[in-house]
Amino acid sequence: MNSNTFRQRAEQLVSRMTLEEKISQLQHIAPAIERLNIPAYVWWNECLHGVAGAGTATVFPQAIAMAASYNTELLQEVATVISDEARAQYNEYKQFGETLQYQGLTFWSPNINIFRDPRWGRGHETYGEDPCLTGHMGTAFVRGLQGDGKYRKVDATLKHFAAHSGPEQGRRGFKAEISEKDLYETYLAAFRYCIDHADPSAVMGAYNSLNGEACCASKTLLHDILRKEFGFTGYVVSDCGAIMDTHVHFHYTADTAESAALALNSGCELECGPAYIALPEAVERGLVSEETITEAAVKLFTARFRLGMFDDDCEYDKISYDVIESPAHRALNRKMAQESMVLLKNNGVLPLDRTKKIAVIGPNADAKNVLLGNYIGFPSVYYTLLRGIQEYTDPYYSKGCHLTEEGYSVSLATSCCSEREAIVTARRADVVIFCMGLDPNLESEECDPSVRSFYGGDKPDLELPAVQKKLFEKVAALGKPMVFVNVSGSSVNLTRQKETCDAIIQCFYPGAMGGLALADILFGEVSPSGRLPVTFYADGSDLPDFEDYSMENRTYKFYKGTPVYEFGHGLTYSEIGENWLDEYTVELTNHGAYDTAYSVLRFTYIPHKNLAGFRKVFLKRGETVTVHFEQE
Repeated sequence: MNSNTFRQRAEQLVSRMTLEEKISQLQHIAPAIERLNIPAYVWWNECLHGVAGAGTATVFPQAIAMAASYNTELLQEVATVISDEARAQYNEYKQFGETLQYQGLTFWSPNINIFRDPRWGRGHETYGEDPCLTGHMGTAFVRGLQGDGKYRKVDATLKHFAAHSGPEQGRRGFKAEISEKDLYETYLAAFRYCIDHADPSAVMGAYNSLNGEACCASKTLLHDILRKEFGFTGYVVSDCGAIMDTHVHFHYTADTAESAALALNSGCELECGPAYIALPEAVERGLVSEETITEAAVKLFTARFRLGMFDDDCEYDKISYDVIESPAHRALNRKMAQESMVLLKNNGVLPLDRTKKIAVIGPNADAKNVLLGNYIGFPSVYYTLLRGIQEYTDPYYSKGCHLTEEGYSVSLATSCCSEREAIVTARRADVVIFCMGLDPNLESEECDPSVRSFYGGDKPDLELPAVQKKLFEKVAALGKPMVFVNVSGSSVNLTRQKETCDAIIQCFYPGAMGGLALADILFGEVSPSGRLPVTFYADGSDLPDFEDYSMENRTYKFYKGTPVYEFGHGLTYSEIGENWLDEYTVELTNHGAYDTAYSVLRFTYIPHKNLAGFRKVFLKRGETVTVHFEQE
């Protein structure tokens, strides 16, 4: 069944609807039309790194962590598993006669915005700061989600179009100003690549305005660039409530009817929010035509037909609920977590001898939430970092301190005792493993700034919380060998750790199997192979203003300072030699004592350093592999 057939069926069905019925189907909570046997459907579903909100699911590492794997093939496998679980959920929930939010097949993932500034709270939802890495990883994710069958497996949605990357507080009225060069080279490049190579079903607009137009109601973005220039043929959905912002916050229009008409006329077919309720008024006032409404409804029903929602021969209807969090899925999750962790420093202390006495110290050691990140399902089996280490050895353990001082009522005695316990455990150990960093509450989507100490979701700086730095110095003074495991979704100032620790691992938010994966690396069962998808800066004081969207002095391409760890940095337990035979061909040789996966990165200079390709390979000890990159 080809796409034209889906379109024809949609046209026929929509032709039988009244104007009011068509308008009702342009809202993300689409009511049933019983006379036409159309069930109610909620378009809002999430699967950033696993099916979110629908119940039990395999929760993979956060997107920024999976980007660190530099492994598109593995990411496509992950996305295939996610879409299997999505179909399994849907197949059960649709038996109730309708699907509720988070039970459908239209997913608002992946987030392929560029992580331009390390202070952005939602940066860990992305694939990092580089458009090439983001475009290739996004393409793999979309392909895995959507499948290649007769029907579309699920719909993937690229978001947020365009240029969204903070600030979170006030995002609904933020006006981004961007040069054409930065817009095309940085902010739009990954969208264009994914559209060219993965045929995504949908694109979501951003909350911000861009160069004087609200993104979800921008003719320039949605019609001129997305559809005409990039050739996108799918449907566009607004971010939630964003169309109302056109008049409420940006004041580009006078009222809801004008905002709704502007968005629909510009090419936003589906709204998450209340503005499209005003479309009947907009028709009466001559602001939008019924033909435009009809075309939008046809596009949306074409998508539903393409998903097999109205047919009984869809190949994905056979996917059983038993696939959810299956042993095979957990194994893949563990593998992705292994490849996502980045060894930043190692003076030879790793891998650890499991006969050594080990102390595990820090507020993130036994915390579940740091495994999961945001936009999550609920794993029934999970391993905190401490629990993973306990699978290999029996360590001493002390939480040592809270994640932050703010938000906790802690007596002086309790604080002192906790700190003293950490010192006691460290004294008894041969090696200290610190598990510190941030958590998904300290870097997040827009939130009430009174709830958290950080700026409505964004970070005020790049520092570890003061209470953790204090504990670190107390324990470091003992002079024990130290391994620092940093858990965060973004750049944290690790200058002090680089100076004093024997090894550093960037763990990100590693998913439900994260503790096992970390232990696999710590004890040498697996060689680390991740690379940083972002620059790790020092204190960030030399970065431009957060609200400045110019790429000047940002990311590895344009930063003029010296990073603590640069984009693409990552060690293995072996020694891999790179012998570039020409611009597109490299010979890799494993000279070390460990079998290991390895990501080779190809850079060009235009004139700045620019990632132009990457490939993940596996090399046994003594093995030589030749990698060819395609010429542009």
